[in-house]
This record gives sequence, C-alpha cells and structure tokens, in this order.
Amino acid sequence: MSMTYPLHVAGLTRELTLCPVNENLYIAGFVIFGDVELTEACARELLKKAPEYDILITAEAKGIPLAYEMARQAGTNRYLIARKVPKLYMKNVFTVKVNSITTAKEQTLCIDQEDADFMRGRRVLIVDDVISTGESLRAVEELVKQAGGNIVGKMAILAEGDATERDDIIYLEKLPLFNPDGTEKA
Repeated sequence: MSMTYPLHVAGLTRELTLCPVNENLYIAGFVIFGDVELTEACARELLKKAPEYDILITAEAKGIPLAYEMARQAGTNRYLIARKVPKLYMKNVFTVKVNSITTAKEQTLCIDQEDADFMRGRRVLIVDDVISTGESLRAVEELVKQAGGNIVGKMAILAEGDATERDDIIYLEKLPLFNPDGTEKA
C-alpha cells in the first residue's frame, strides 16, 4: 500500500505519493508534468506574487512547464532553461555543479553564451517547481551571476524542509518531509 499526502495549492488538491529518499526520510513526489490544470493554476498564482522581471529561467527539467506557462500567461515570448548537459547547438558553455535531493549523483547545469548575453543586465526571475535543499537554485543563481544577470526573485510552487524557513524565496505552499511511517517530520 502506498502512502500519500493531500496537497492543496493554487485552489486545487492533488494526492502526492510518498517516496523514500533514504531509510529515515520520505518526500512527497510533486510532479507537474502532464497536469495542465495544476501548471496553469500555479503559474497564475506565482505571477501574482512575482516581482518585476525581464526574463524567467528554470533548471531542467521539472520547472520547464512552469516557466513556459508563466511566460505564456505574462505575454512574453522567451524563457531560459539551465540544461543538465551541453547540447550540440550550445556555444561557449557556462557550467555549475549541483547535488539535488531527488537525483542520485552530482549533476551539471549549464547555459550557453547566447543565453548569457540575453540575460546580461536584465532582471532575472528564477522559478522552479520545488525548492528543498536549495542546491539547484544555488546553481542557477551562479549561472545567472556568471552571465551578468540581475536576480530580482526566486520562486517555486512549493518549499520543502528547511527551504520553508528561507526569507529569500517566494512560494505558494509548504511541503512537509516525512518519516518512513508516513507521519510528518517535526
């Protein structure tokens, strides 16, 4: 029998499956892929709280539908993605290492010179689906700084664990961490 957590966010409710990170820690699996209603509602609510910005950036991959929908609703025609691996079309790649709670090994996030040039001197809003340890966020921040962008905000649909105590991020709801028996960690 799988354990679930009822999440209420942006006027919607979703049952999230609890997933083991290790023998003492479970997290609620929040995935917006394929859930258009949830993506649209969360984008709308985040935009209400967003500071003024010129460009959105997110880390590949789960933040992509959110960044797309926020850009679409805001009437902008471009958003940026910090990719996990350099692609053949990318030139003069900037990279930063990252360790995420939901990924087993160290990853790399990267942007290319074209994206860096586009960000330089602009107001950049970093968005993601969930901020937990903050490692992916830190990596994207570093890429934006390397590119010469001005970070005006950091936003996520959910803040999890210690991220709920941060005063430098904007989020819609808190997502608790869980014990192996499905109870919320204190």
